[in-house]
Amino acid sequence: MELSKKVKTALDETRMLILGAQVLLGFELRSAFSEGFDKLPGHAKHIEALALILMTISVALMIAPGLYHRIVEGGQDSGPFYRVATTISDLALLPFGLALGLDIFVSIEHVFGTASGIASGVAASIVALGMWYGMPRAIAQRTGEKERMMTERQRDERPQTPLHVKIEQMLTEARVILPGAQALFGFQLAIVLTQAFENLPDRSRLVHAISIGLVAL
Repeated sequence: MELSKKVKTALDETRMLILGAQVLLGFELRSAFSEGFDKLPGHAKHIEALALILMTISVALMIAPGLYHRIVEGGQDSGPFYRVATTISDLALLPFGLALGLDIFVSIEHVFGTASGIASGVAASIVALGMWYGMPRAIAQRTGEKERMMTERQRDERPQTPLHVKIEQMLTEARVILPGAQALFGFQLAIVLTQAFENLPDRSRLVHAISIGLVAL
């Protein structure tokens, strides 16, 4: 496969991943302002905070390849950029899988108890990480050797990227960021109407207003 097509595929895969990550991030941000959040035990609140941090890291990693492509490579396709994009996408799935397990633990524990929550959370993380990391590597042991050899030969390539390809990839990179920004903007506006927001100190509400302005910008 041509290098430009591989880069486009890598960006499209990142776009697919980040949609779910951004929705989960929005859920975690919104949950802190829901009425039931105050009823959670202290350890569950701390776990939700940890899950929020992990999802923030995951989303930041998924956005990074597009910015790297614009800033470092100037929109040019290259073997080094393809390696960076695929490596960062692989890394982003680790905090995603862990945060997913933590969120499921908190939800299941709230309904069925601690034991069920732990079992469900651990199982969710193991299944997710196994499907994302374990299964592809197991399949790679038996197939895809020819394609991997071609990728290895392209690792230092820096072909001239046509203008129409640059534009297409720039739009793909914008679509990685834009849906999440729109969803986050909606969550932030909805939070303003909650009772929990009314109970925040003035400083926190000011910070939230600044955050809304930055996302809108």
